Amino acid sequence: MTTEGTTARIVRSADRKHWWDGAIDSWQSFPATGNFDLASAAHGLLLVHNEDTVAPGEGFDRHHHRNTEIVTWVLDGVLRHEDSVGNTGVLRPGVVQRMSAGSGVLHSERNDNGYTSRQPLRVVQMWIPPSTPDTAPSYEERDVSDALAGGDLVVVASGRESHAGRAAVTLGNRDAALHVARPAAGQPITVPDAPYVHVFLARGEATTGGDELRQGDAVRLTGGGSHRITATAPSEILIWEMHSAAE
Repeated sequence: MTTEGTTARIVRSADRKHWWDGAIDSWQSFPATGNFDLASAAHGLLLVHNEDTVAPGEGFDRHHHRNTEIVTWVLDGVLRHEDSVGNTGVLRPGVVQRMSAGSGVLHSERNDNGYTSRQPLRVVQMWIPPSTPDTAPSYEERDVSDALAGGDLVVVASGRESHAGRAAVTLGNRDAALHVARPAAGQPITVPDAPYVHVFLARGEATTGGDELRQGDAVRLTGGGSHRITATAPSEILIWEMHSAAE
């Protein structure tokens, strides 16, 4: 689909890569598990975009990252983060987390609800490269629930100079920003104008360019230009604005 110079590719939920180990059910917009060349399948700067459902008490044991900006967004449940720099965090819906792995960091992530709770964790984890490699590892989180209440797009994470003072947390990539909206039924969202944009419908229903979107669907926009998405039910939408591509 091409509109006003923008090429739009819809990726349906069921067409994502799927990985499951009995405790973690992962739907991956880009092949992540076992992929050592993430840039080859990236859209813009977006290397990884995984929607994971984690069983109670389970999670990702301590593992290593380097030179990766990791943004975590909880949809349902509670996530506990611990890392080798001494940061800890308990993330719930409405709280954005950014971890800059920089020169290297170990961390673990688990469903903070115990085995007997029967409450799964549903979380989206997203990776982009940093603008400057091998910086000191750092961590930031912020509750943006109040800002999202109006249904409009909120800049939840950004390294863009134009978002200085507005982004909830700061990314270590000057060409990228993550926006989130929770629109009501009938509410339109204007997508940021950028060479690369990734729109993900985390919940609800919407339309864009005459196409219907359901939970888990994504739209990959290339080439810039205006674009709009309209919720047809109460929804949650994650939009990456990117002004360069991964190398």
